[in-house]
Amino acid sequence: MKEIYKSRVYTDRPAYAGFDAPAKFQAINSIVERRLIEHPNAICSYSGGADSDIMIDVIERARTGLNLPPIKYVFFNTGLEMKATRDIVNDTGAKFGVEIEDVRPKINIIMASRTYGIPFISKIVSERVGAWQKKSFPLEIVDEFNSSNDKGAKIKELFERYPKQSQVLKFFCDCDADGRIYTNSQLSISSSKYLLDFIKECPPDFQMSRKCCDYCKKAPAHRIQKGCDMIITGERHVEGGVRTITKCKGTNMCFLETTSGQYRLKPLYYVTDKDKAWYKDYYGIRYSDAYEVYGLTRTGCCGCPISYKAVEDLEKIRPYEPNVVKAAWNIFGKSYEYRAKYNRYKAERLKLEREEKERMREQLSLFGGAP
Repeated sequence: MKEIYKSRVYTDRPAYAGFDAPAKFQAINSIVERRLIEHPNAICSYSGGADSDIMIDVIERARTGLNLPPIKYVFFNTGLEMKATRDIVNDTGAKFGVEIEDVRPKINIIMASRTYGIPFISKIVSERVGAWQKKSFPLEIVDEFNSSNDKGAKIKELFERYPKQSQVLKFFCDCDADGRIYTNSQLSISSSKYLLDFIKECPPDFQMSRKCCDYCKKAPAHRIQKGCDMIITGERHVEGGVRTITKCKGTNMCFLETTSGQYRLKPLYYVTDKDKAWYKDYYGIRYSDAYEVYGLTRTGCCGCPISYKAVEDLEKIRPYEPNVVKAAWNIFGKSYEYRAKYNRYKAERLKLEREEKERMREQLSLFGGAP
């Protein structure tokens, strides 16, 4: 029987990951207490989103319960933020009696997007397709790879033919460095159905890039986190994306040591939406107006095209903050339009696929085949 591979996020997860609230939060509280005692020189990123609201409440309850020294809180302001987000940052700082430092990037989101490009679908898609746009090779080589009998030899030949493009080639060919085909991998173009065909038929007329995230979030974070022993963030596994990719074997995704010698604590990593709802109700937490008034289900970077609901969410924001919506469209408009075009293309392809399957079933039934 073929062995089914499971992500180490699941196979290595701790027992408390399967607990229901409140037992899960009792376990998380013990973890936070222990890590704050071990690493008091800690810094925590607060985004103004729902996960951050739960996280800071968990941390401050643990910290003040043991009378531990304050930790440093930071808010990474991209330059495109809702007033609702800025307000909750100030209100939360006042609520807990802590300072949440407003950290600005050296290159803001407008400058980064105009200089390097804008995101599309995901960070991986943005990076790989963006790299292909700069060092374009004919996409017909994907057919060349697929038709080859020895895919390991073929991908190595392509690496030699197009040097320094191995990551992009693997992405478009849906394979690893040995030519083995990926299955259900976020690291390949097939993770977005029909995207390769769509790009062939409708090449993007704008530069794709994930650099806005690098310059507006990662670079300021690396700068301000230097000198801290422990970095605390609010990622949750259920959010998907790159958060589900384990880079180190045997890693405990809630707490790990980085290559820099710093520690990372993700207290909410195994918290589900149901757990969050319980905590919010039990402790009477009020999220920002973006959730409570505008009706958003998550915030993140305002208007980011990586969210499939970006345009829908902007329409929810528009009655309250029309200027931020206008700014988002000015920055990311081409990506929104290309995503809409791709969605229409995908829907039409799926429709044709269903119709073809139905025709085949009808033909089989005429000849006495299986229905």
